[in-house]
Amino acid sequence: MKLLPPQTPVFIAVGTTDMRKAINGLSMIVEEHFDHDLFSGNLFAFCNRRRDIIKILFWDQNGFCLWHKRLEKDRFCWPESEDDVVNISSQQLSWLLAGLDIGDAHKKLHYKQVT
Repeated sequence: MKLLPPQTPVFIAVGTTDMRKAINGLSMIVEEHFDHDLFSGNLFAFCNRRRDIIKILFWDQNGFCLWHKRLEKDRFCWPESEDDVVNISSQQLSWLLAGLDIGDAHKKLHYKQVT
């Protein structure tokens, strides 16, 4: 998914989501459970129990967009966490959609000085 700038925040709904939900139902999850601004342009991603469907909801200037991907084989490596929502980068979202496990990716290191 290369439609958005790389700095666009992506929020993953950890666990499973009922994929019968469309824009209105997913919007309510974002507002009530995530405590995030639904109209920010951020991406909000959801996955079903079988891990073969992902829906991504976002606001685009004058209306909602709902992107849907269903795998015919295989499963997504959906992240597990104790949190309700996890913030990932758009690059990590691309990896996730490509079938990679973002939990096993190299972690970013931060140093203050060279010793």
